[in-house]
Amino acid sequence: MSNKIIVTCAVTGSAETFRTNPAVPITPEQIARAALEAESAGASIAHIHVRDPETGKASGRLDLFQDVVERIRAADSKLILELSCGRGGTFAFDPATPGRAGEGSTLFAAADRVAHVEALRPELCSLDIGSLNFDKLVYMNAPSELREMARRIRAAGTKPDLEVFDLGHIEFGKQLIQEGLIETPALFQIVLGVRWGAPATCQAMLAMRDALAGLHWSVSDMGSGQPHRTITQGALLGGSVRVGLEDSIYIEPGVLASSNAQQVEQVVRQLRYLGFEVASPHEARDILGLNRR
Repeated sequence: MSNKIIVTCAVTGSAETFRTNPAVPITPEQIARAALEAESAGASIAHIHVRDPETGKASGRLDLFQDVVERIRAADSKLILELSCGRGGTFAFDPATPGRAGEGSTLFAAADRVAHVEALRPELCSLDIGSLNFDKLVYMNAPSELREMARRIRAAGTKPDLEVFDLGHIEFGKQLIQEGLIETPALFQIVLGVRWGAPATCQAMLAMRDALAGLHWSVSDMGSGQPHRTITQGALLGGSVRVGLEDSIYIEPGVLASSNAQQVEQVVRQLRYLGFEVASPHEARDILGLNRR
């Protein structure tokens, strides 16, 4: 199974990309349908955020996550569900009161950030294991909070997908494994192209791949405008891949994607053309050491 590539689809994200591409799903019904369509196109994992159905803005409401999960499970899907835990670490300085959180900040305790995971017990959830400058904001993930999140995630029987935006994040992820907070085989998601994070270049990917020697990793490109070039490099370097409207709203430069499934179909064709086999959900569970279903 060494040449099996796991395809993850990140179906919606938290940015207000629906204002540019109306194909970005917003409601629980739209998000669940997009995930199921991605599965039919060849994805084994659906990375899921939720949005306020009225405004389209990012949300962390348990009832919205539950609605999405129940719709997918009711469809007798074999899809591996990965719920996002990214919300709750954003800090923006208040220009009127230096040192205080201002408009745009969403700072939640570790327990709040993983409450939906503890309630719904998905097979996977994301865990962003480092801090980073996000344009005008700071994305803050303190080691103490990450350790508490990791403990709660493990107690729920869920495996974290460790999202890493730079080399130092990988080292902290290895530290969590050494401390017994992350079970092996661990899964790392290399996220390239985010402004002020690791760039979407082959050199950056090589450095991060080398730092993850012996560990399973996947790659996504959220900013270069050429995500399929990055994905091809990732597959050739031994990684799995992630696509979806969270990462890019385009199917090719300047052309909006019509759906998540369209992006998955494109990358599956690309991988098979290169001689790779795409892992089924059952095979992905074996590769990642998941025990459910």
